Amino acid sequence: MAAADLQIAPVIELGPLVITSTVVTTWVIIAVIWLCCWLLARRIALQPGPFQTAAEGVVTTITDAIAEVAPDHAQRIMPFIASLWIYLVIANLTGLIPGAHSPTRDLSATAALAFLVFLSTHWFGIRIQGLGNYLRHYLRPSPVLLPFHLISEVTRTIALAVRLFGNMMSLEMAALLILLVAGFLAPVPILMLHIIEALVQAYIFGMLALIYVAGGIQSQQRPESEKE
Repeated sequence: MAAADLQIAPVIELGPLVITSTVVTTWVIIAVIWLCCWLLARRIALQPGPFQTAAEGVVTTITDAIAEVAPDHAQRIMPFIASLWIYLVIANLTGLIPGAHSPTRDLSATAALAFLVFLSTHWFGIRIQGLGNYLRHYLRPSPVLLPFHLISEVTRTIALAVRLFGNMMSLEMAALLILLVAGFLAPVPILMLHIIEALVQAYIFGMLALIYVAGGIQSQQRPESEKE
């Protein structure tokens, strides 16, 4: 690994359209996830094999985590949160493949994910609570707080993107510096550090996304005192 490897180089340039390695890697990850889901769906059996058992375990774990935060709407938001978690785990671990880099070390990729969470928060809030109820919560408890509500929506989206980007970029830079100093004398500790940090960052991003979406849904619910 060289210092230049940390740069996001274009792979295809078609005039103003530039396709970087981040985009290509993301397409590959999406294709792999789709292929795995397709193969598992075709081989569902009453007596599950090891792969089906593992897949069911992952789905059950994610569903339980979502139900802890948003028990009334777990089934509705589960596909989005589960897809986000699975993608992030694979994307963060992609950096372990020789010659490949994690898409999440690119700020444009993490910004896109954060923007997707931003849109999903409003989408689920409007779909579940209705447009009127959703918009009214920005005026509670006082219309004076409207600018602060709007600023918080923007700042938390930016923080979500920068947090994941900064952690993944610093992880690859730390691995590069250790390899330059120690060579390949300490590959196993670096590998374990990368795996643990990649899983932790995927969990944190997915959990924050879940909290934001659940907050967007539940914040619109009127208190019992207002319903009486």
